[in-house]
Amino acid sequence: MPGNPGQAGCAIYRTYIQFVVRLRFCYHNDLAMPSKDDSPSVAVERALAMLEAVAQEPEGLSNAEISRKLQIPKSSASYILRTLETQGYLNRDENSGKYRVGLKILSLSRGALSGIDVREVALPIMRHLVEKTSLTCHLAILDGPEAVYIEKVEPPGFIRMDTWVGRRMRVHATSVGKALVAYIPQERLEKIVSERAMEKRTPKTITTLPRLLKELEKVRTQGYAVDDEENNLGARCVGAPVFNQQGAIEASVGLSGTINQVNAQTMPRILEALKDAARHISMQLGYRAPHRRIGGT
Repeated sequence: MPGNPGQAGCAIYRTYIQFVVRLRFCYHNDLAMPSKDDSPSVAVERALAMLEAVAQEPEGLSNAEISRKLQIPKSSASYILRTLETQGYLNRDENSGKYRVGLKILSLSRGALSGIDVREVALPIMRHLVEKTSLTCHLAILDGPEAVYIEKVEPPGFIRMDTWVGRRMRVHATSVGKALVAYIPQERLEKIVSERAMEKRTPKTITTLPRLLKELEKVRTQGYAVDDEENNLGARCVGAPVFNQQGAIEASVGLSGTINQVNAQTMPRILEALKDAARHISMQLGYRAPHRRIGGT
């Protein structure tokens, strides 16, 4: 059975300690720096800050850029970068001189993230989301050509959605389905459409591939999908993607209600809560969103 979040936390702590011990060993053996500020603890803090800074830049960072960004003396940064490169945590491009995160860094998180189940991670967040919105919450994954509900949380009250864990849904007509297929290769999407004809569930259902592709482009831009009575008349649903450690789509989380519950007045608040929940689930699975640049070249 997968480990619980507490076990995952312990694993993260253990890998952090292993990294610190290894870095201190390298420091004492290879990094005899003259500055009084460059103690082993300071070196560890700087090394972790460097890893985080490099990880946020897909094109990498040079020694000078790292030194300037973190306000670390260039000579001190050079010592630490050399050690991180030697140990495999950073790779240096010989042509540009820029450092990128090495594959070995994945070994630190593997122990913590292995065994984390998306349902286990999502359930408490889904419960909180239901408390905030009073809507039914679903967690879905893509299984073959269909979306499948793997978790469901209902609010108290008389209104009940006719859904259940294990129910299979058409991806073109549901918000959770759209949130899933918006982030898969187009070739795979076309195969799904060819295997499962785009059934017209209601007069509002999207039934052509060009319209679906346009809708999915909007999903990627907005960060959420909408089912506006496309699967069932009288029901309006919203869904958001959940990403894993590799940045690939892992699942989608959705909120379902009546058209009276999910309307123009309530939609902004619902979407804000939904996207926040999806972001928290993704982060607990190890996902880190690409760092957006502000200005610069």
